[in-house]
Amino acid sequence: MRHNILTHSLLLGAAVVALFTGTRAEATMLDTLTFGSEKSEQDHALTADRSDTITGGLRQPARRLLPPATADLARSWQGGSVAFILKVDPDRPTYLTVRLWGSDATENRLILYCEGKQVGYRHLGDIDNLDIGQGGVTFNNRFYYNTTPLPLELTQGKQELHCEIRGTGRIFPYGTDFAQYQRVMIEPTRGIYRVYTHTDPFFTPPVNEKQGTAPTNPPVRQEPGPEVMDAVRARLSHEIVNLLASPRPLNQMQTLLLARAYHVKWCPAYHNPQVITQALASIDALFIAYRKDPKLAEADPATPNPDWFGLGPSGWTVALLADPVRPHLSETIADGAGGKATRAAALSEMLIACRDWHRRHRRLYSNQSMINDMYGIYLANRGVEVVDPQKAMPEPSVLRYLYESVGLEPWRDSDPDPQSGERQNWGIAPGYMELTRKGLTRELGYVGSYGEVIDWVTHLYEATRPSIEALGDAKILVQLIKIAHARAVFRAPALDADGFRAMRLETVVGWRDLHYPGDVTYAQGSTWDGSPLEAAAITLDPRLIGYAQQMLADNQYFASVRDRLKDTGLRVTSGLLGVPDQYEVLKAQPDSPHRLPMSPGQPDFTFTDVEDGVLAVKHGQHVLYASLYWRAYYGVNNLGRVHYTSPTIDRNAVVRLTTQFEPSGMVYARRDWTNFGFGGGGTRYPDETLHSAHAGEKLLVAKLPDGVKFKPGDESIYAGRAEFYTLRYGPYLIGMNTTASKTFKLPSPSGVAVAPDLVSGKSIPLPTGGVSVGPMSTVILYLGAGSAP
Repeated sequence: MRHNILTHSLLLGAAVVALFTGTRAEATMLDTLTFGSEKSEQDHALTADRSDTITGGLRQPARRLLPPATADLARSWQGGSVAFILKVDPDRPTYLTVRLWGSDATENRLILYCEGKQVGYRHLGDIDNLDIGQGGVTFNNRFYYNTTPLPLELTQGKQELHCEIRGTGRIFPYGTDFAQYQRVMIEPTRGIYRVYTHTDPFFTPPVNEKQGTAPTNPPVRQEPGPEVMDAVRARLSHEIVNLLASPRPLNQMQTLLLARAYHVKWCPAYHNPQVITQALASIDALFIAYRKDPKLAEADPATPNPDWFGLGPSGWTVALLADPVRPHLSETIADGAGGKATRAAALSEMLIACRDWHRRHRRLYSNQSMINDMYGIYLANRGVEVVDPQKAMPEPSVLRYLYESVGLEPWRDSDPDPQSGERQNWGIAPGYMELTRKGLTRELGYVGSYGEVIDWVTHLYEATRPSIEALGDAKILVQLIKIAHARAVFRAPALDADGFRAMRLETVVGWRDLHYPGDVTYAQGSTWDGSPLEAAAITLDPRLIGYAQQMLADNQYFASVRDRLKDTGLRVTSGLLGVPDQYEVLKAQPDSPHRLPMSPGQPDFTFTDVEDGVLAVKHGQHVLYASLYWRAYYGVNNLGRVHYTSPTIDRNAVVRLTTQFEPSGMVYARRDWTNFGFGGGGTRYPDETLHSAHAGEKLLVAKLPDGVKFKPGDESIYAGRAEFYTLRYGPYLIGMNTTASKTFKLPSPSGVAVAPDLVSGKSIPLPTGGVSVGPMSTVILYLGAGSAP
């Protein structure tokens, strides 16, 4: 039995369904408050605490919220506030949109409260804060608009709503306590120009509202240039010389850097015997530490994520240095407890312990799965192959973990414990793939920066090389290219922080993204562990070469490397090791005609991925990204995330949509969380008066696959996933079918007989009964610019 469910639509269903499907109830602007306008503020009964007014972008008035006078964390994480009254619709869902200046940059946050309760979540909730304080320039010299849905319980039956915006300091999402997580507020917020209430999810500003001018032919960055390569070589050489001269044993990551550098011709480690001396001494010391604390095989604090890496870096070190290390394997070393062991036996013992523990403790989310399976399992086994071949797992048996983590084979969860037979259970049905058929990762839907796993898949390929000059696994290479092609869709034209021409990673519609706009990104992102030219240089795929050449033509590559050099950590140093050679490889390639699909001048383009519930559209000079399956961790939330950019207006919106799905019979009631939108609500705040405006809202849980263990409140890939999504946003009417066998109807808009489908590229009739949307497919109807209110 199918159910067409819209959250809280039992009382408002007719009006809501009309608004989001075919008939479109008349959309109206309900109210507008102009901050800094004395009359407008008086009309809305505005009161302010620690606030000032400014003349901001395009000489428009705005109001800022100021930091507190004290530096005491207990009191200074919250800044000023401004309270006011806005009109709302008593019958239809109401949205609130805030107008912000795109050239402002701040790390402070703006949080909305209605009737004293917090709207949205501070960190990765399905409803965001009004401003998440991303710290960068968002939309150079133009205004942008953030739209959020107001809770139906607060507006139903009311004509007006008491609202408040509060400023807070930035957050550090990985902080382990309140002091680490919530930072003090030390500067004013960005200017708040206007807030509006309206009933259509597609916000249309007043026709007389100034917007700024779109950049035409933005300039190309002039510096830095190739001299950055000299800085990279100098940094690596300095680090390597210090490591080679270290009188103390090195940790795993330091040793691995030397092992990798042993094969790099331009650096002082190249075929240097001191590399072998240091590697052996460091591995011997690691064995003594392991004997004292066998849990090092599970998690070594010296690695970036200890329980993902284990002793895998040492396994890779042994594999990279196999030929010069083999003569030393029969040597006897101390075990730290008065005993002796051959070096081969010592390495075999601790690498097997690492490999087998990580087989029983795998990770689900794709990048975590890749790291755990590559280091903890595969590379540990590569070391065993060198030191104790008879105890090594056969290559096909161990390679399957990598195949699962990159989506080449279904993910089989962790291996059972050999003694008890018990196994870790991630609640995943048989047949689950870590990547979609289109090549995107799944955490749980589309993710921007967190989903940029091109560096990790490149490392997986490198890990499978039998020797330094040999080719790696062919299947992983093909999958790497597929992933890189899919990610290329999510680079949109923009300006960099200095106003130069660039392409940026799409993060607004990402489940795990902490800031927008995303970083400057072309073929591959710049990460701690990888470089923008890495995959292109290794695969020599023509499209990736073209994307890399586009970055070089925009002169964004050297700036990216220069910025990475500002991080002085060893992890970044190691990630820079391959940069000079990669640049030389790309420099030698002939010109490629390929450019990123969203680039100016490229043809119109549409991409959809029903498994991640995400789509991307280039339509003239307009770019639309949307996540229809949006941060629905616990149940179907009937919310989508949209990022719609035109030359002069940038819209970021959380919008209501309609869904069809088979319910499980279970219901999840939103908790009274004001911080994290997942993970138990995250760090608790000391202000006990903070309460969520969404607490108690009921979300229906979708039917889960047979055999999957689940209870309401569990995070699940299945609980919030609908079978069919319908979204009307401005000129676009979208229907997405995520099932493998069902067909659904996308309701036809009234008064339109034929419309182009941007997915198929064909004009299709719109019958009264609706447009059929078949299994695993999407229809995106363009109803014309005049159809957008």
